[in-house]
Amino acid sequence: MRTKNSAWLWYPGDFEIHQGMLQNFRREERGMGWPAYWYIDDCNRNVKFMRTYQLKESTQFTVHAKGTGYVAINERKYRLGDKLTCEPGENQIEIHVGNISGLPSIYIEGSVIKSDSGWIASNFVNDAPAGHDPLFTQPYQDPNVIDYQTKMVVPVSRQAVDGGVLFDFGRAVNGTLTVTLAGPRSVTLCYGESETEARDVERCYYKQESVNSTTPIRKRAFRYVFVPNVELGNVDLTAIHEFVPKTNPSSFKSDNKLINQIWDVSTETLNLCSDVFFIDGIKRDRWIWAGDAYQANFINQYSFFNEDIDKRTLLALRGQEDIKQHMNTIVDYSMLWVIGILNHYQMTGDKDFLEMIYPKMESMVQYFIKQTNDKGFIYGRKNDWIFVDWSEMDKDGTVAAEQILLLEDYKTMLACGKVLGKEVDTYQKKYDQLYSNLMTYFWDDEKGAFIDCYESGKRHVTRHANIFAILFDMVDEDKQQSILNNVLLNDDITQITTPYFKFFEQDALCKLGEQKRVYQVLLNYWGGMLDRGAVTFWEEFDPSQHGKEMYAMYGDPYGKSLCHAWGASPIYLLGRHFIGLRPTEPGYKTFKLTPVLDEFKKLHTVMPIKDGTVTVDKTNEQLTITASRAGGSVDYKGQTYELKANQPTVIA
Repeated sequence: MRTKNSAWLWYPGDFEIHQGMLQNFRREERGMGWPAYWYIDDCNRNVKFMRTYQLKESTQFTVHAKGTGYVAINERKYRLGDKLTCEPGENQIEIHVGNISGLPSIYIEGSVIKSDSGWIASNFVNDAPAGHDPLFTQPYQDPNVIDYQTKMVVPVSRQAVDGGVLFDFGRAVNGTLTVTLAGPRSVTLCYGESETEARDVERCYYKQESVNSTTPIRKRAFRYVFVPNVELGNVDLTAIHEFVPKTNPSSFKSDNKLINQIWDVSTETLNLCSDVFFIDGIKRDRWIWAGDAYQANFINQYSFFNEDIDKRTLLALRGQEDIKQHMNTIVDYSMLWVIGILNHYQMTGDKDFLEMIYPKMESMVQYFIKQTNDKGFIYGRKNDWIFVDWSEMDKDGTVAAEQILLLEDYKTMLACGKVLGKEVDTYQKKYDQLYSNLMTYFWDDEKGAFIDCYESGKRHVTRHANIFAILFDMVDEDKQQSILNNVLLNDDITQITTPYFKFFEQDALCKLGEQKRVYQVLLNYWGGMLDRGAVTFWEEFDPSQHGKEMYAMYGDPYGKSLCHAWGASPIYLLGRHFIGLRPTEPGYKTFKLTPVLDEFKKLHTVMPIKDGTVTVDKTNEQLTITASRAGGSVDYKGQTYELKANQPTVIA
């Protein structure tokens, strides 16, 4: 989090917390606003920025600020916005800014004194290096306002139907509409991610009535818009799609056109759900959910490799230091947040960010510890949501999946604490106690699997805890095979229907060498959504459902999100387990590929790594792998090959 050039500065985390609050207030349902139903922090309102310069000659600078305040040079006060001069010698500068309605922030223009790295921000309780973001580097910008870029999208078809006109934009749009009327004075706009929803005038999720050519139209997500009670030619619509641009260094083309399409639609899905933050979906919630975000960054690692979106999301989710409840009220989401920070560090090698966020990690884990019992098991309290997944699960007491996540949190604190030189012995003791009791109370030898809950006496088995046990290396090879045979390959165990847990399930299967099976799941499950006309991937998919019932969820006929970040997981599965790319040291200082490409005769893919890319080509039985920088190796069929920068390695 360093910058040599001027950028807008604020108290670290405040931009993310403030914009996160605004994001979580953007939900709309059938004409009503729906702010998120959990406690939401906001930024500090009063911030002091401090820095000392040793100058050899005089220099001038100007401070721009969002808020009210002043500049003090060696304790003498000056107005914001004036051109100020510092004379040779030591100059102690303080900038005080208060903002009762937005983010207190500063931008300093100057050749020597400028708003780059080195400034300390204080909220008058704690001091820390000032925060900044690459989105805000110009003096004319306002960090309280996101500058979205726009793209005009015209309908691919206009159809007279049901006494009105149906517009199909051919893609998911997240933006506004421009309305042109030739006949009626005003019209009604009925939006839909599906044609079925748009044509349901009474129940569509978004509808705006009495719209004319000058009516303000709210930003919404849609593919279709139906205008009832008009004739073709009397109304026309143009969509203005809004987005935050980001580069995508990845690509994937193979001899299987369906897999290629799955990759492309996954990329579009993640792209739409990741402007400033990783959000769950663009139509319904538009909220920042920790579980969704956890998966989104794994997918991001093999596509956009956008470090900034992940940092913003982690900071927004955590909020200020004081913890009042679990993230999104969900215990397992809070625990996934902690684990996600370790993945961010392994992906980026960003030690500065790790050091900044570590105190909030530690207080989060201490919050978990306060709700553990004498066995070390974490339990749900009043107003806590033990979610795990939508599948039916025995939650009558402490739940196995939660204990495995807590174990991984302890491991995360051990790993991150070691990087930062922190004292972490307490976490090792907590881990040892919890692991012993997990195996004693939740492992069932007769079933060869973890049960959901031991206190109920039901000995009910679902996939979830068993999947986590595989992913987080909680069991030895014998128990892994037992879980594979008794749970993951057992059709009597309730199937998973959400892409959310499909991500974890397919990840675990690949880890156990079941890529061939996962390849078929990609074709059948994600391909099944494409068969039903998907242009982005959904929040949930049940192949047995057809017609209008496909779009129902939460007791709402159109409650299901048809553009949901966790639906993009094929990117991660193909990158991590078929291309086999992963960092072996933080920030890809060293990295490894273990390709499993038997399902492909031809393949060309580009995968991002920190500060570079890896290109993999397969033609018949020959692999050619080229890395843009050193540090990589390939393990393939029992042999190891070193990758040298920009030199193709050919494996026959």
